[in-house]
Amino acid sequence: MKTINDFNFSGKKALVRVDFNVPQDDQLKVTDHTRIAAVKPTVDKILQDGGSVILMAHLGRPKGEAKDEFSLKHIVADVSEILGREVKFVEESIGEKAQQAASGLKPGEILLLENLRFHSEEEKGDRGFAEQLSQLGDAYVNDAFGTAHRAHASTAVIAEFFESTKFFGLLMAKELEAIDKVLKSGEKPVTAILGGSKVSTKITIIENILPAVDNLIIGGGMSFTFIKALGGKIGTSLVEEDKLSLALEILGKAKENNVKVYLPSDVMIAESFSNDAERKESDIYSIPEGWMGMDAGPKSRDQFNDVLLNSRTILWNGPIGVFEMSNFSAGTVALGDSIAEATAQGAFSLVGGGDSVAFVKQFGYEDKVSYVSTGGGAMLESLEGLELPGVAAINK
Repeated sequence: MKTINDFNFSGKKALVRVDFNVPQDDQLKVTDHTRIAAVKPTVDKILQDGGSVILMAHLGRPKGEAKDEFSLKHIVADVSEILGREVKFVEESIGEKAQQAASGLKPGEILLLENLRFHSEEEKGDRGFAEQLSQLGDAYVNDAFGTAHRAHASTAVIAEFFESTKFFGLLMAKELEAIDKVLKSGEKPVTAILGGSKVSTKITIIENILPAVDNLIIGGGMSFTFIKALGGKIGTSLVEEDKLSLALEILGKAKENNVKVYLPSDVMIAESFSNDAERKESDIYSIPEGWMGMDAGPKSRDQFNDVLLNSRTILWNGPIGVFEMSNFSAGTVALGDSIAEATAQGAFSLVGGGDSVAFVKQFGYEDKVSYVSTGGGAMLESLEGLELPGVAAINK
């Protein structure tokens, strides 16, 4: 893997694609600085070499128009504070103003370009736009794992103009190494936990990871499709009726690959999809009519705990209950505790996918797992076995 550690940036201007698509409140104040903090090691390395950094990023979906609420000028102060250096800003990403700002940059300085998506050419992967961006720097660094699955001008096409000076940033390298650890080089036993609502969104992931894992825990709403396919009565629980035969196929493939599949054995059920609904425990194969499964029950939590504490590599994608409702968060909390304990005992744990990441942040597990992925869609596509355009562009 060709990273920035393979190059000395002394006297060079590095064009660094970062993922600053950060959440903001009504006053456009940044509410979560994780993505900004994640690129600090890459920026520090380049500046310590004696180079300068030109940051390229997007924010929101301005759809090719310059709109004030999507301007990166609103996050400059946050970026400066987190990187520990003044960050200059130019209200364009290409053109004369951008060229002047870039050419005047001295070693040790940082420049942030305006939102790339103010130009429709960015998302179209326009070669001319990529070439104009490339003229601002001497080297290209992709440190935006969150957008690596997009074949946009700044994430993939621009690399063509830097034949020998294109590199992965340190964040990108960590993300790719974490996924590789699960799919290829992880210490066994390897356990994958797939939760969330639908089997249909996880089919290709399941098929791709089966040869790599020893155990597969299936929880959340998607588990009811498997239970119904196996002849269980699931009441009004979430189910994909058209995926019942697929669920049986997946179980068959798992058996062929000697993968042990663990489904919940009991669940917390409710009369309606509400935190205040009447609730009780039930065997998952015999949920009463008019009741729905909302969370993994105590027997399931104990079983999952035993599997996880005997695992050396863990992948977690998706909650196993409606954790947003306090009365139905116990299963996912117990899962988080089990993963944290396994990690403390030396297991490698990777958490990725929007809801799982939201959970670990909300419940304080970020420092209790080995790695939390910064890229939801990019991580899922990696787990599906797809080569990401942003990765392929550097590897070419």
